[in-house]
Amino acid sequence: MKKNLRTMPNAYNPKYVESAWYEWWEKEGFFKPEYKRDYDKPNPKGQFVMVIPPPNVTGSLHLGHALTNSIEDAITRWHRMKGKTVLWVPGCDHAGIATQVVVEKMLERQEGKTRHELGREAFTKKVWEWKDKKGSRIYDQLKRLGSSVDWDRACFTMDQKMCNAVTEAFVRLHKKGLIYRSKRLVNWSCSLKSAISDLEVEKVEVTGRTLFSVPGYTEQVEFGVIVSFAYQLDGGSGEIVVATTRVETMLGDTAVAVHPKDERYRHLIGKYISHPFLDRKIPIVADEMVDINFGTGAVKITPGHDQNDFEVGIRNKLDLITIFDDNGILTDNCGKFSGMKRFDARKAVMIALEELKLLRDVKDNPMFVPICSRSKDVVEPILKPQWYVKCEGMASKASQAVKNGDLKIIPDMHKKTWFQWMENIRDWCISRQLWWGHRIPAYFVTIAGQPVGDKDDDKFWVSGRTMEEAKRSAADKFKVTEDSISLTQDEDVLDTWFSSALFPFSVFGWPQKTKDLELFYPGTLLETGHDIIFFWVARMVFFAQELTETLPFREVYLHAMVRDAHGRKMSKSLGNVIDPIDVIDGITLEKLHSMLEDSNLHPREIEKAKKGQREEYPEGIPECGTDALRFTLCDYTQQGRDMNLDVQRVHAKRKFCNKLWNLTKFAMKYLDEYESFKPEPLSSLKPSHLSFKDRWILSRISNVVRLCNEGFEKYDFSLATKSIQVFFQEELSDVYIECLKPLFQGKLISDAAKVSCQVLYTCLDVGFRLIAPFMPYVSEELYQRLPRRDTSDPPSLCVTPYPEESEYTWDDPELESGFDQVKKIYETIRKSRATYQLQKGLKIKVYVKASREIEDLISKWKDVLMTLAYCEDVIVNQPPPEGCLFLTVSDMCECHIPLQGIIDLAKETSRMDSEIKDLTARIESLNKKMGAPAYLTKVPLRVRQEEAEKMKQYQSELTLKETALQALPKLT
Repeated sequence: MKKNLRTMPNAYNPKYVESAWYEWWEKEGFFKPEYKRDYDKPNPKGQFVMVIPPPNVTGSLHLGHALTNSIEDAITRWHRMKGKTVLWVPGCDHAGIATQVVVEKMLERQEGKTRHELGREAFTKKVWEWKDKKGSRIYDQLKRLGSSVDWDRACFTMDQKMCNAVTEAFVRLHKKGLIYRSKRLVNWSCSLKSAISDLEVEKVEVTGRTLFSVPGYTEQVEFGVIVSFAYQLDGGSGEIVVATTRVETMLGDTAVAVHPKDERYRHLIGKYISHPFLDRKIPIVADEMVDINFGTGAVKITPGHDQNDFEVGIRNKLDLITIFDDNGILTDNCGKFSGMKRFDARKAVMIALEELKLLRDVKDNPMFVPICSRSKDVVEPILKPQWYVKCEGMASKASQAVKNGDLKIIPDMHKKTWFQWMENIRDWCISRQLWWGHRIPAYFVTIAGQPVGDKDDDKFWVSGRTMEEAKRSAADKFKVTEDSISLTQDEDVLDTWFSSALFPFSVFGWPQKTKDLELFYPGTLLETGHDIIFFWVARMVFFAQELTETLPFREVYLHAMVRDAHGRKMSKSLGNVIDPIDVIDGITLEKLHSMLEDSNLHPREIEKAKKGQREEYPEGIPECGTDALRFTLCDYTQQGRDMNLDVQRVHAKRKFCNKLWNLTKFAMKYLDEYESFKPEPLSSLKPSHLSFKDRWILSRISNVVRLCNEGFEKYDFSLATKSIQVFFQEELSDVYIECLKPLFQGKLISDAAKVSCQVLYTCLDVGFRLIAPFMPYVSEELYQRLPRRDTSDPPSLCVTPYPEESEYTWDDPELESGFDQVKKIYETIRKSRATYQLQKGLKIKVYVKASREIEDLISKWKDVLMTLAYCEDVIVNQPPPEGCLFLTVSDMCECHIPLQGIIDLAKETSRMDSEIKDLTARIESLNKKMGAPAYLTKVPLRVRQEEAEKMKQYQSELTLKETALQALPKLT
């Protein structure tokens, strides 16, 4: 814990504020569920358990992770402050593909070797060395973000207990028949030489001819075109024209399909066509999949390299031919094209078709190009024997859980996605052709030196927790002795999502019946981004219901996806992927550029990214601090499916932190001067002892307590953040403290001032507790500087009770309504003072003509009105003198301000004329710019929004100035 907290630096400094607190919190054990708890006694206030979405061990956090952890930590801290037993479990994912790619590149760079030259065991050892050296970065970043996780329970998905859970899950599911082996199409990355998940495939949209850089090719490859070519009917009696965006796949065609009701082709169904390059007869088949009205109505069928074609092939019992090997090289069954790389073959096939006069057309075609997010390779559908999880039954149970209300998905709009996924579920391919990961505990059986069957067939495989157990299973299955059996373990590893799906219970030691599993499973909440509702959330529900016979959590909160200020997806090539630490500490533009240079981007993409950075961060990113970043991200959660984050808004929240600092500094000055000050019990703050301004601010804090708790209960975090900021900035600072300044100016503190000291202390004490879940550092720093009501109070805000609505019953709507009327009056006067540039120190008289109701209010609030309107007197319902400025506040109130002799009319007229001309010119210039033909398409959204706001401001100022100018002659 920090020392010398009574001495406050002059200004808020994030580095100063954020130093030392986290280490103290962790050392004191505030984040552990055991803190001042007896496990044998249930906590009457309940418990809250959540696991972190484990980030990949390979890299560093981005703003999406920062959003996740800001929300989760705020929720966790709120529950902890509510007195519950709280456990938030951290962890890290081994990230199979990503980690293997990083280490392979490092190995090539440092030793000039491939993993195959090193061997599996030695390579895996290298990965572990890399993980031990580099893997702590993620955890360090989580600590910088203030994440109040229990680090003693941190789990890495390759830890031994996690490996045990993975093996147990696979074996149980395989024995139940829910995991099986089958030869099907997978997403294949030729550069990784592995299948990848759907999540790792980025569908890049192109509107026409587009060149892509593809790994392994010196020249860029063209996409966004559709090629039409003719197949000759067998016997030379005509032709049938088909079209494709992947013309090289015609080497794997085993049929042409037409719709059974298409009169143009009905006579050809059952006939054959001749392949122009291969000794292959291709049947013409009927299939209702074909769209009669699209293209020629005839579709080439390549079952071995297209999912739709694969299904047509299965229905029509077609040959399933593979024409690419694992490296994307054409296989021996491709005639003269054998041995070519797939996109070289694309060009060669086009040339050959043209030479045979079979090429009919090449034209632009909008399409999606499937790109591997890990390698940037173009994904190729390829037939591979893989392991699959049978999902239909588990999906049905998961769907029913949401329908029954047993599992709650928040916000409701995501339920539709949930049900769509469940109703259209496909079996999940869990094999990955990697070395880093959980090796599949499945074994191919050989008896007496002879394979018992086809390796593609599930019947000839067994699984086991150990090889010995697998041998016993094989002996029992094939009715032979164990000594006649030899087993070969599958070389592949499991999809990373498999171990992630077990995370909610594997972290507690499942399948062992541990104390933690008994106490903390199932969890309370799962919080994550809506983009992985299927890839992670659904699979956790699948496995939990199947393996533990319960749901893994009761609620799922899905937050929005972070995009940049222009609504664009975060992408390294756009230069808009930002490390949260760079927002916390600040970073120069030059440093941002240098980080791009160290990345794996293509030189062209680096230049594009630099351009994006220059436009977005011309001065770099200013130091904002952790609290400002967290508060901004939680404040943004109201935006729905996507949130467009402007980093400059984070800096504005830093200014809010400075406001908290300054008002605390002000308060401490007067609390310190009042030497005998000791916070009294809340019960001492009785309305009869309080002034109107005291009652008003206490009513406001009561309201904020209600709104903050409501915000957390409904996962409406912006409701809480906005109400807190308005309270501190607009109500406590701009109103209440301004009204206290005259009261505190005397040397001898009055009874009224003593009461106001108690009220001010209460506002700070309650306010810091309200804001603590969002801004843990600055709230702790300032809270620790306050005196305590009771010496037995908890040592930290982390474990201090969160304000409850039932404790703060000062809510007074009638009083607040009256103040709102007074506020309209002083805001009208202040606006007028600003227009005529009256100095703040110049006190003026104000004559008010008002209804009896408003007159009574002014009488009650006169001291507040005089302070906030900078008046020496407010005179109600008496005739104003000549030469007054007339202001309408409402239909029940008008103000008259004597300005005769206070302002120079000639000088003021000249100034306003000049300002009106300037504003008119600005409006005309901006109108011209906004009216340009390409404005909507070429000007970024954020700039358009800023300029629209600017236009609104200019027009408002112009109206104000014109009204003020017209009023000047009346002041004579």
